[in-house]
Amino acid sequence: MAVYIIEGSTPLHGNIRVHGAKNAALPVLAAALLPPESEIEGCPRLSDTAAAMNILRSLGCRVEQQPDGTVQVDSRSAQGWEIPESCMREMRSSIIFLGAILTRYGRARVSFPGGCELGPRPIDLHLAALERMGAVIREDHGALDCTVPMGRLHGAEIVLSFPSVGATQNVLIAAVLAEGRTILRGAAQEPEIDDLIRFLNGAGARIRQDFAGTLIVDGVDSLHAVRHRVIPDRIAAATYLCCAAAAGGSITVEGCVPAHLAAVLPPLEQAGCRVRTWRDAVAITVPERLGSLGWVRTMPYPGFPTDAQAPLMAAALKADGTTVFTETIFQNRYRHVSEMVRMGARVRTEGKVAIVTGVPRLHGASVRCTDLRGGAALCAAALAAEGQSVIAEIHHIERGYEHLDESLRQLGANITRSDHETEAEETQTEQPTTSEEGAGA
Repeated sequence: MAVYIIEGSTPLHGNIRVHGAKNAALPVLAAALLPPESEIEGCPRLSDTAAAMNILRSLGCRVEQQPDGTVQVDSRSAQGWEIPESCMREMRSSIIFLGAILTRYGRARVSFPGGCELGPRPIDLHLAALERMGAVIREDHGALDCTVPMGRLHGAEIVLSFPSVGATQNVLIAAVLAEGRTILRGAAQEPEIDDLIRFLNGAGARIRQDFAGTLIVDGVDSLHAVRHRVIPDRIAAATYLCCAAAAGGSITVEGCVPAHLAAVLPPLEQAGCRVRTWRDAVAITVPERLGSLGWVRTMPYPGFPTDAQAPLMAAALKADGTTVFTETIFQNRYRHVSEMVRMGARVRTEGKVAIVTGVPRLHGASVRCTDLRGGAALCAAALAAEGQSVIAEIHHIERGYEHLDESLRQLGANITRSDHETEAEETQTEQPTTSEEGAGA
């Protein structure tokens, strides 16, 4: 299995450009089933986007990705309405294909999605919304068998009890070809939602948002060919900033949207970092030692993103003082903590709360990625640690970061990727997973 080998204690310097947003590309790829042809620029080369393209191919679409990342989808020959279980299990967000298949064919069969084990991600909001639009859904031996008895979904008034990003995306995709008007209240407000709306409206959909944030979709009979550029990845941008905060130095993240990072920058500034923003770039200069990052509470956008919680925690591990994290989105988002403790971190978790007491130094260790963002956080912690760290199970990281090792090397990090677990990993001194200085989740 591939690993990252990181020699820490090297400050980062230089410029880095972020790739297109994974969380924007995936719903756009799902929606690409509806127009006859789609050209999607800036689509990142990730295992998750590859899985989404495989789903489209399994449905009969022709899909090609160019060297520059542009994905071309021709859905005119698509006829399939059932996604193979192997494809569904490759990523958690595969359920967003349900709305697209139902609104195009009036029938769909999918298994429950797989992916990172971050705790329950209920899809009841997705299913309840689609049922209000005329779908009949029943569970059959671990799969969802969905039909539309009237042949075409119809508009409905839908109120989400939680601003679920996935449910919002499924409703929007399903509603654009539904008969009549769909009104969606309580919708998610993430930038990735806006990006999906731009793609769909670019293909001829009729979606608008009122002053209260309610989404209104007037169904159309068909969509036309569309060209679209995916927005920059705000979580990748936040991760690079957190890597710099952990390792020290001064970097500039280019090709991002600073407004999308509005909730991430204040904790870094509170810790003593100097942060400057331009129209499409953010620069950070890190002090000799960070101070406390304060209290960080994850919330739906525009609050602090749950996906940036773990990378920011890595920055807090050597801070002078105590930082408190409260995770409100996922139940199991602290699984990386026990791996950080192996590096000498002092982190105590209890339910939704993690209390990080900064230590003077971290040491290298052999650790394993527990999930996508936790894996990126371990890389950030390893950059701050003294000595060598070996990061295993990096397939989690490759779900959401395009060549993370190459990007960090561009900033001066001493990181290499090996396709085999190396002797360096096997000879690492075993570190306790719990001690008086730290308790893992």
